[in-house]
Amino acid sequence: MPEQSNDYRVVVFGAGGVGKSSLVLRFVRGTFRESYIPTIEDTYRQVISCNKQVCTLQITDTTGSHQFPAMQRLSISKGHAFILVYSITSRQSLEELKPIFGEILEIKGDIEGIPVMLVGNKCDETLREITTHEGAELAKKWNCAFLETSAKTNHNVKELFQELLQLEKRRTMSLQLETKKSKSQKRKEKLKGKCALM
Repeated sequence: MPEQSNDYRVVVFGAGGVGKSSLVLRFVRGTFRESYIPTIEDTYRQVISCNKQVCTLQITDTTGSHQFPAMQRLSISKGHAFILVYSITSRQSLEELKPIFGEILEIKGDIEGIPVMLVGNKCDETLREITTHEGAELAKKWNCAFLETSAKTNHNVKELFQELLQLEKRRTMSLQLETKKSKSQKRKEKLKGKCALM
């Protein structure tokens, strides 16, 4: 299948159970599922504005386990932007992002100009193991953006994807589509409410 140049691929990484699928589903479909179903790999598509044209935001939700290193490497090599998700309730989930970040650096060579977001999910939870300050410090060290989210309460979910797109410097992208009316739409609006005798 030929690669479409108007596709913008975002890859979501993180340990199992941190809420990667929940964040993606909340953004794409506006839904939240309480039960945890492990993901192998899912791809979701959302239409966005790119250089004032319509393009497809392709979000790859990866597996939380490390059983598929070849799939992980392929996702990194094809990805344009990365979301690294940990749960604020699990220090281990943050530790598991470190080798993934290292692999992104290794495959991409340099992340200068590549949008990367470090995301502390489940900020609605009270049993916190990682402070906001710790997350922000690691993001600073990795030279990437940082945000805390809650897929459950929909806190910062749209902002996460909006901010990620704004980090892209090679093209102008946003979630808002500028609606240009076609000539036929304008004509229909003009004729609305008018009668024509034939």
